[in-house]
Amino acid sequence: MNWLLEPFTYGFMQRGFAAAVIVGVLCAIIGVYIVLRGMAFMGDAMAHAILPGVAIAYLLKGNLLVGALVASLIVAGGITLFSRKGSIKEDTAIGIFFAAALSLGVAIISGVHSYAVDLSHILFGNVLGVSSMDLLVTALLAVTVLAVILVLYKPFLVISFDPVLAATLRMPTETLRGVLLVLIALTVVISMQTVGVGLVAAMLVTPAAAAYLLARRLPAMFLISAAIGAISGASGLLLSYYLNIASGSAIVLFATFIFFLAYLFAPQKGVLTRRWRRLV
Repeated sequence: MNWLLEPFTYGFMQRGFAAAVIVGVLCAIIGVYIVLRGMAFMGDAMAHAILPGVAIAYLLKGNLLVGALVASLIVAGGITLFSRKGSIKEDTAIGIFFAAALSLGVAIISGVHSYAVDLSHILFGNVLGVSSMDLLVTALLAVTVLAVILVLYKPFLVISFDPVLAATLRMPTETLRGVLLVLIALTVVISMQTVGVGLVAAMLVTPAAAAYLLARRLPAMFLISAAIGAISGASGLLLSYYLNIASGSAIVLFATFIFFLAYLFAPQKGVLTRRWRRLV
């Protein structure tokens, strides 16, 4: 067991472990709604939409987290506003704001000569650089997002599975959709330092997709997705420590490994499982 416990004798590994598990669970839970609603592109769009906020905060020598948060909320609000009441389709609005925000971010960053060094941890993550204050902020924001999901569990469930029923019940579907976009934006910002904007979309989708293959009921899907997210965060961090690779990449690759296992061997939906049943 020494090989398992040795890394955690270091303070930076303890903080990194806590951050990786928190982000893994949070991404996995909000990812369930992303998978159920077919919003995988939203996670990727939100991840890249924070770049202009980060770049502007860097130029102003401000807090990068605050810059990312402001940018993500602006993009979420813009997508909600432009796709409200079917003016244009949601995926079209996402594509417009994704391209605009990414282009603005690249334009700003291209004028910062030292961005390759100073902003690389934003693009690729740096979970081992998480400070005690970073961990506290991550935990507080994660608790806030999870609390909102818990309170709005049933309304989110209705608009995800039966939009017609939601309209019949006169539920504020546009407001709920906007709240969900804001929660996705917050999750992306929270995950920024752990896995980086380039990989956060994978953590939003992969654990939830694996859980979708393994679970038959929504509560079980949430629990399984959260467990996969937490295991991926912890195991990926250990792999990055021993293999000397980027922690964000290791976390995503481990989650992808679990997804492929679920794809092949899931009791009801696994490809090899179904073939085996046909043979016997």
